[in-house]
Amino acid sequence: AVQNVAKYFPTAIISGRSRDKVYEFVNLSELYYAGSHGMDIMSPAGESLNHEHSRTVSVYEQGKDVNLFQPASEFLPMIDKVLCSLIESTKDIKGVKVEDNKFCISVHYRNVEEKNWTLVAQCVDDVIRTYPKLRLTHGRKVLEIRPVIDWDKGKAVTFLLESLGLNNCEDVLPIYVGDDRTDEDAFKVLRDGPNHGYGILVSAVPKDSNAFYSLRDPSEVMEFLKSLVTWKRSMG
Repeated sequence: AVQNVAKYFPTAIISGRSRDKVYEFVNLSELYYAGSHGMDIMSPAGESLNHEHSRTVSVYEQGKDVNLFQPASEFLPMIDKVLCSLIESTKDIKGVKVEDNKFCISVHYRNVEEKNWTLVAQCVDDVIRTYPKLRLTHGRKVLEIRPVIDWDKGKAVTFLLESLGLNNCEDVLPIYVGDDRTDEDAFKVLRDGPNHGYGILVSAVPKDSNAFYSLRDPSEVMEFLKSLVTWKRSMG
């Protein structure tokens, strides 16, 4: 469904995971990929990331020339150090998983016994307290360490729209589908910003959200994407 959508509309995947992991999982070269909560953006082969306020670099990846935008690249050495420290400090806590997402680190405790959740949080806090340029955020059973920069999924959406020349266009309607707390930044940008669009929250239960609409599960997302393609094809 995503591949068919990308034939008719510029399509991006914005994830908290590393861009490489997302690309490996999706494996569609025609998409824009934004990993690490939008801090690592890659264009499809042959497409550019033209933005008046950014510095993009051209690299050869996955067998093709692509453009990258990485606003937090200066933090990489620091993040690597913190990653090693977190792996060491949490190694004796059963069920914990420290994930390297390149420009951010995720410490998952979904499989940790509840009595040890506080211990996980303490280990993370002990490591990052000496790094004032990093901040801690909370997701669903995950602690995330990110650089202290003014950047999130909402900023990534704005960047992509501007790079594609689609910002402030009356005949463009951005749509963002997401199920995570960090997607709220993107929902808010489309709700309140100049690039008015619609956020769609994926949730089986009602939640407070900046999204305009909701879908219950991935199967409904699939049907929604198929309906977009059907509508576009009917337009001729």
